[in-house]
Amino acid sequence: MKRKFMALAILCVMAFCLALCGSSQAGAAEKTLDELKAEVRAKYGENKRITDGNYDKSLAVKCINGTFVGKNNDGVIAYKGIPFVGRQPVGELRWKAPVDVVPDDGVYEAYYYGKSGPQIEHISEGASLYVQGEDCLYLNVWKADEKSVDGRKNGAAMRNGKKPVMVWIHGGGWFTSGTSDPTYDCHNFVKENPDVIAVSITYRLGFLGFLHLSHLPDGKDYPDAQNLAIMDQMMALKWIHENIASFGGDPDNVTLFGESAGGESVTTLPLVKGSHKYFKRVIAQSGTPVLTRTVEQSIADTNELMDMLGCKTVADLKKVDIKKFIDATATFGMRIGPEKDGKYLPLDPYEAYANGAAKDIDILQGCNKDEMNYFMLVAGGAEPFVEMMNKRLAKNISQLTDGEKSLVESFCKDIKGERYEQLCRLYDQIWFIAPLFRLSENQTKAGGKSYTYYFTVESSVPMVKSAHAVELSTVFNNQNDTQLTGRVFDKTFSKTLRKMWVQFAETGNPSLSAKDSPDGKAYEWPLYDLKNKKMMVFDEFNIHPEKESQRKILDWERTYFLTKYFCM
Repeated sequence: MKRKFMALAILCVMAFCLALCGSSQAGAAEKTLDELKAEVRAKYGENKRITDGNYDKSLAVKCINGTFVGKNNDGVIAYKGIPFVGRQPVGELRWKAPVDVVPDDGVYEAYYYGKSGPQIEHISEGASLYVQGEDCLYLNVWKADEKSVDGRKNGAAMRNGKKPVMVWIHGGGWFTSGTSDPTYDCHNFVKENPDVIAVSITYRLGFLGFLHLSHLPDGKDYPDAQNLAIMDQMMALKWIHENIASFGGDPDNVTLFGESAGGESVTTLPLVKGSHKYFKRVIAQSGTPVLTRTVEQSIADTNELMDMLGCKTVADLKKVDIKKFIDATATFGMRIGPEKDGKYLPLDPYEAYANGAAKDIDILQGCNKDEMNYFMLVAGGAEPFVEMMNKRLAKNISQLTDGEKSLVESFCKDIKGERYEQLCRLYDQIWFIAPLFRLSENQTKAGGKSYTYYFTVESSVPMVKSAHAVELSTVFNNQNDTQLTGRVFDKTFSKTLRKMWVQFAETGNPSLSAKDSPDGKAYEWPLYDLKNKKMMVFDEFNIHPEKESQRKILDWERTYFLTKYFCM
């Protein structure tokens, strides 16, 4: 099997899945990559400076680095493509820490998304077809036009006259996607929930965001290269903290939410020194620090990349054509990610949680029932997936003791069905379920709060089931996006889930009273505790709390121990 399957394993579901999801998606699947790229890039525009004073002052917001003018669409004002750095990371700034903004009295359009970071173009990944460039560090803000909602303000949300802020960090395996993906458009989310401000941010992807360089002959000038994407996210959060009040947002009530690599981002950021002043809550969907790398792994990846490209120094790397660089990056797949360097990030994220590093951050986190089915489909089906994951498993278990290997083999033997089913369920445990529970356990032991969930709603697309990312279009209220779901999930269920996310952002508790609930029913979401291990189960027609032991979601004896091995 070609190594490129590892790259595809994190991209959105392949074109054949689109063809199963209705006429609009089927039409998209019939188009060539070039046709789709032209269609997507036609939506791109470059935000320009406004020098003639001819703009709508009611849509203008003054920030530190300029006044930005948005667009009002059906009662929601969007500000797109706002730079959160003073200089973009191009040229001499490649592999350098992000540069803070400087005061600017200029007036600028905020009509268009900024560029997507350089990445593989793929027919089912909208952000990858958008205009790309290394100058990609921008954010977007959505707020309700108060006139269109009759000045309505929620009491809990507006205690200090400012609205709670929800900051989205996109996933994509650290090397693909972006805020221009239509799934992440926050218009409908804010339209339904006008008492929050929504923000989405970008960061450097792949080895532009994570590349250990300090061990190279000329690498001493690049001490931060291994964790630049996390530093980009921190810089975006700093900008939000300093400017969001001008949009009506509360800088002291910020919730981060993200999925996949975005979930890993929002559970890693609390471990960065000084980060807690920028946010107080986290919603992590299908993501934990499980795929962070050791220093040794990062150096080995760098050396492998250097050999592939025929490079010896950072200077050599800078001469490589960006397309060649991205093609090489793609072969590493999900081996790219944050480095536990012991300086910017702790050597053991789980231990850091257990020691109370995030005990003052409220956490809501969970995963889906059939996470790995997504990766099987994008790998091209059961056969290539089995080939790919058998090789990965052979490498993974080589670091285990004989007793631990026996436990893993025993787990697989007890899974009914074909080999792909065994591998899907095993890596559900390794990448999602076991890390989720270890994080909930450690956060609770440290005296912090963790609300835990388990999402079970299934797609109508064959073999997808309740796979990775299947909840995204529901969370953003973009339910015409049925590429992965194949259908629109129950509207009351979907609205209830979103209301819980918003309620958590507003108050720190996702529970809903009968008055607040879309269906008039009260939903009490218990905190995770070490005895009962309760979670909220998101069944489509029965949202309810349940003890983990009722479904035996985690195999505590045969897979939980694997959380001590990172980057399995």
